[in-house]
Amino acid sequence: MRKAVARKAKQTSSDLPTAEQLIDFIKTSPGKVGKREIARAFNIKGNDRIALKRQLKELEQDGKLKRAGRVMAKAGELPPITVVEITGRDANGELLAVPAEWEMASGEPPQILIIAQASKGTREESQPPAMGDRVLARLEPTKDPKVAYHGRVIRKIAGRSTRVLGIFRHAKGHGARVVPVDKKARHELQVQPGHENGAEPGELVSVEVMRGRGHGLPTARVKERLGDISSQRNISLIAIEHHGIPSEFPARVLAEADALKPFSHAHRTDLRDIPLVTIDPPDARDHDDAVWAEPDDDPKNEGGVKVIVAIADVSTYVQSGSALDREARIRGNSVYFPDRVVPMLPERISNDLCSLREREERPCLAVFMTFDRSGTKRKHHFVRGVMRSVAKLSYQQAQAAIDGRPDDKTETLLAPVLRPLWAAYKVLLKGRNRREPLELDLPERKLILDAHGLIERVVTPERLDAHKLIEEFMIQANVAAAETLGERKIPLLYRVHANPAEEKIRSLGEFLKTVGINLAKGQHMTPRHFNQILKEVEGKDYQHVVNEVVLRTQAQAVYDTENAGHFGLHLRHYAHFTSPIRRYADLIVHRALITAFGFGSDGLSSEDTAQLSDTATLVSGAERRAMAAERETVDRLIASHLSSQIGARFPGRIGGVVSAGLFITLNDTGADGFIPAGTLGSDYFVYDETRRALIGERSGETFQLGDKVDVRLVEAAPVSGGLRFEMMSDGRKGKPVSRRSLRVRGPARGKRR
Repeated sequence: MRKAVARKAKQTSSDLPTAEQLIDFIKTSPGKVGKREIARAFNIKGNDRIALKRQLKELEQDGKLKRAGRVMAKAGELPPITVVEITGRDANGELLAVPAEWEMASGEPPQILIIAQASKGTREESQPPAMGDRVLARLEPTKDPKVAYHGRVIRKIAGRSTRVLGIFRHAKGHGARVVPVDKKARHELQVQPGHENGAEPGELVSVEVMRGRGHGLPTARVKERLGDISSQRNISLIAIEHHGIPSEFPARVLAEADALKPFSHAHRTDLRDIPLVTIDPPDARDHDDAVWAEPDDDPKNEGGVKVIVAIADVSTYVQSGSALDREARIRGNSVYFPDRVVPMLPERISNDLCSLREREERPCLAVFMTFDRSGTKRKHHFVRGVMRSVAKLSYQQAQAAIDGRPDDKTETLLAPVLRPLWAAYKVLLKGRNRREPLELDLPERKLILDAHGLIERVVTPERLDAHKLIEEFMIQANVAAAETLGERKIPLLYRVHANPAEEKIRSLGEFLKTVGINLAKGQHMTPRHFNQILKEVEGKDYQHVVNEVVLRTQAQAVYDTENAGHFGLHLRHYAHFTSPIRRYADLIVHRALITAFGFGSDGLSSEDTAQLSDTATLVSGAERRAMAAERETVDRLIASHLSSQIGARFPGRIGGVVSAGLFITLNDTGADGFIPAGTLGSDYFVYDETRRALIGERSGETFQLGDKVDVRLVEAAPVSGGLRFEMMSDGRKGKPVSRRSLRVRGPARGKRR
């Protein structure tokens, strides 16, 4: 296009292009257009470039062109590739943006609808844009009076946005302030009179940082009031807003959910007489999987078992391309906070129509699997059916029954349902043990909140056989789905966990030497090798730290259209099939199975298939976004819980070491805080990357990853979730070190208080 316009210009004149030709060229060019691109297209050289510069400036002054940095565009239009800032969502939940640079004298900035399509080749790093993010987008004009452009994200722009989230407060004698929610923020923000936008103390607000120079705090104006978080019940609101997690369903989505009608039994396999049972956490609100097992009666498979895993058939209600489907794809997954759940689907679906409620008929996709006595799967097949759960049980309830403490409900289920399930699990466990997946010992903590949303206690739930049973049944169902679709060459989203990077393996080997374990150089690591290391340190003081380092050696699991296997589970084929109520990837796998077996017309659509790679990127990013939001909310709740205990001492463990200091994890609550290296002692402390330790240059005093320590709480910041500690324990004795002998990253000096 550029060459065609330029050729036409040369045919009409040997001088500089006319104003009309310039504007036409800029308007029709598909990429960025600046002075360099214009000069190249029109073959303008030497002194003529100066004349071109003058001509462009005149057109800009006349209002016929506008400039964004070095990029030119026709007045009133945006360049085809523009930096935009995400500002909100429309009625359908789609992201909206405006140009990052816009002169208000030109009127209100044009609205840009961001099309949910991710850039290629960035699956590992990409995350969905959040409110306030700046992205480079390719724009296409629309004829919609409300939305001037459609934008497709090319990549995120590094650096801070002018939008900041914080808590509004009054400061005596200093007017209004905003305390940023970001732990990395160095300063509060000053809000000048007239820029409060009606904000009240304790409210979460979105502010725009004002540009300007001078001393004192940066200034900002309140752009949006987002809610009162003076109640601990709303503390998760900070993470929801900070990460741009859609928390309210658009009216169109809710209307579509409300209009759904009961499913049809036609062309479904009747599973209602099979005593399928759901086993979930006691506080679960939705139930998307049910299980059943019995000994195999085939004389050729003596000692074998048959297992059925039935999963809620969400695809019955969430059709490809519907408002419900688009919203679910945007959300990617449900997000679980201690005080609330932000669901992927409206409650009408997640807690009602698709939840496998006790003694209520529900549509399902089920996989029938047969295993031999050694736990090897012999065969499997899928059906689209209708089921009726005989009971809703909690993990603890089912386990108690097996352990000889049944209640009124499980008493009658023990012989016909529960014992066959446990017998089947013992068979499947043989296969799991032979497969040897990665077995990390890193117990998770759970916050128990009181009626006011405050932490009542922090518990480490016991890992029961009931948990392991459901986990293994779900893994086998996921494997069956991946194998079947792979064999039939049906597009799907695999769950991929790559092998650890060689650099991380080398780093692990260097660390293991410090605890007396030798890792063969260049060794090809499998989960079994990692398990041998973990078994070798079992019961030793450094068991916890080795588990942590092994965890950090692993790659992060993602969704991908290409099958690369699952390293951690030691499986060649793996996909997520068992949680379509809370994960969009599982819904895609369900549609793929419907297509593969001709179960109906609601399988994979052409749109699903065309955007599958982008969907993999989006849901992988949404998963990371959810994990970060959940972790930050726990940090804030715990910081609030500990804010009344400043000066108290706590036992903990060094959970991370960097040149700037030590990250501490408290034993009781699992709270994470920081000790600056400058407060450790009067010595210079040098960072030894190999040992993951800070070592005194003269004294040799050493603080190493995994060391047990006592600390004193110095500061707690509930808004950001930050905790600062002071070290109360002496470091372990060691040899003095020279800064030159180590990979030094900023030696620190301080005096212990």
